[in-house]
Amino acid sequence: METRARVVILLGPTASGKTQIGVQWAERLGLEIISADSVQVYRYMDIGTAKPSPEIRKRVPHHLIDVVDPDEVFSAARFRAEADRAIEDILSRGKRPLIVGGTGLYIRALTEGLFEGPDGDAGLRSSLREEARVYGVHHLHQRLQEVDPEAARRIHPHDLVRIVRALEVYILTGIPISYHQRRHGFSSRRYHVLYLGVAMERTVLKGRIHRRVDRMIQEGLLEEVKGLMEMGYGPDLPSMQSLGYRHVGRYLQGLWSLQEAVEKMKRDTCRFARRQMTWFRSVDGVVWFPPDRCEEMILRVEKFYESNSGSLDIFPKGCYKKKDKMKFKYP
Repeated sequence: METRARVVILLGPTASGKTQIGVQWAERLGLEIISADSVQVYRYMDIGTAKPSPEIRKRVPHHLIDVVDPDEVFSAARFRAEADRAIEDILSRGKRPLIVGGTGLYIRALTEGLFEGPDGDAGLRSSLREEARVYGVHHLHQRLQEVDPEAARRIHPHDLVRIVRALEVYILTGIPISYHQRRHGFSSRRYHVLYLGVAMERTVLKGRIHRRVDRMIQEGLLEEVKGLMEMGYGPDLPSMQSLGYRHVGRYLQGLWSLQEAVEKMKRDTCRFARRQMTWFRSVDGVVWFPPDRCEEMILRVEKFYESNSGSLDIFPKGCYKKKDKMKFKYP
């Protein structure tokens, strides 16, 4: 008999429609949504993060949205702690949690735990950040490539927070963070999980990403970023280096034209979707399905909760397990 708490996780690349599908499931099944998005945790960052609207959040309870200010640190470890509390609270009220998001590290931290590593060294981090300020983030990424190529392949060249942490671990321990992570193994299964993923053809997703970027500009992303900067949230903050905010910030600083910023935002978002799918393919047991199969997936969620063992061996026609050859390609 399975004794772990049951959790459904809906994942997929950016712009694949996870939010709308999750809301539909939640309204039908009485679920509460926990966001697993590393940027939706920040207040005042609404348009560029595609947060659910206030009206939707009134209809369906959402957790881990608008948790911290843009100049605060929000780590995977903190996400895990906050999500654990949210799950406990939801279950204590007789409800069921639904995790919705595209931040693979957050999802793994919640379901399998984290490699904790050595305590942070404030002086060392400050020194590394100053090095990035003087020579650029790519300089630090190249340093990481020299000492830990495996981690460098996984970490985006613009992800200053993770680059600094990986270098910090290497400098403090003399051992690459990738080696520490392999030893950890991420094998502690903390919840009984049903993974469902949204997949679509490469050209379809690319078109959705391009339309989303255009819509964000039309809805006022420029004004949102300008307002954040006027509030004192500088463009070098990790939150302001996220997709969209980094691009608009460079336009507002006069470094790029608006057309250049929009084109690069579309390009980088497509690349981000590819990296998301690379991560998700490493997750065991994900059932991938096209977004128009929502009704079948709702039935699957219901069966997951009704089954004593939680074991479901029948995969709907047209859906794909990880071990199958993926028929969907990404931009």
